[in-house]
Amino acid sequence: MHIGYLGAGFMASPMIANLLDDGHSVSVWNRTSAKAQALGALGAQVVPSPEQVCEAGGVIVSCLSDDHALDTLFEDGDILRTLGAGGVHVSMSTISPTCAKRLSKNHNVQNVAYLAVPICGRPEAVEARAQSFLIAGDSAAKERVKGVLAALGRKLFDFGEDPSAANIAKINFNFLIASATEAMAEAFSIAEKSGLDPKDFYEMVIGTAFGCPLYENYGRIIHQKGWDKVGFRLTNGLKDIRLAAETAADCGGRMRLGELLEKRFEEAVENGLGEKDWTAIAAQVREEAGL
Repeated sequence: MHIGYLGAGFMASPMIANLLDDGHSVSVWNRTSAKAQALGALGAQVVPSPEQVCEAGGVIVSCLSDDHALDTLFEDGDILRTLGAGGVHVSMSTISPTCAKRLSKNHNVQNVAYLAVPICGRPEAVEARAQSFLIAGDSAAKERVKGVLAALGRKLFDFGEDPSAANIAKINFNFLIASATEAMAEAFSIAEKSGLDPKDFYEMVIGTAFGCPLYENYGRIIHQKGWDKVGFRLTNGLKDIRLAAETAADCGGRMRLGELLEKRFEEAVENGLGEKDWTAIAAQVREEAGL
């Protein structure tokens, strides 16, 4: 299958490499073209404009940072007109449900199917095909791409026909990760400040009630202070915390823990940690604990 890919960032690049390994032909556009050149060396066709990733009636994938990036790319309709009737757009970005609904409506005008397929996993999981996908949208379009997605990852979770449902699920999934990260950062810092070996405490945590991938992977990053290796930027974490608050407000709810997390992430950005991994909120927690 030919697949057009919009974006060549942390999550997209290992997935594109896996698509090439699976024998698909892939054309790639990235706003900063130099970042896509390594994929060209693997066999991808790096193109200078987003419309050039399209094959009439084909499949394109986008993996971009936020609502603004998608709206900007699709607002003039050139990509959708080039893709044409029968085309499928697989959107892997973590965006607001409102943006997903807006994009889906605009795609329908051009008879292009819009699928929300956000990713649950960090870049290393994507490279190892260990991530999961949340998928929602047109049933026929889902059937068309499910085989490709199943080969790329561990599991697909289907949230029905409304694309925004997958984004609601992903936003709240990320909220849970951020909450656990804050909790681990606080617990690990106080344990260390009290004289415990942080590695011993980590081994106890994952060897008992919290022995799961989230606590194992994020706990390791936190106790090893590994936030300089970026898998997900802290600025994007702040964006997702704000999306969680907006989503809660839209349905008449409130996230009190989300309000605390938003303040934590805002302060981390203000203190120059925005381009580090989002686990760098632990650096602030450590500082508050006097470490």
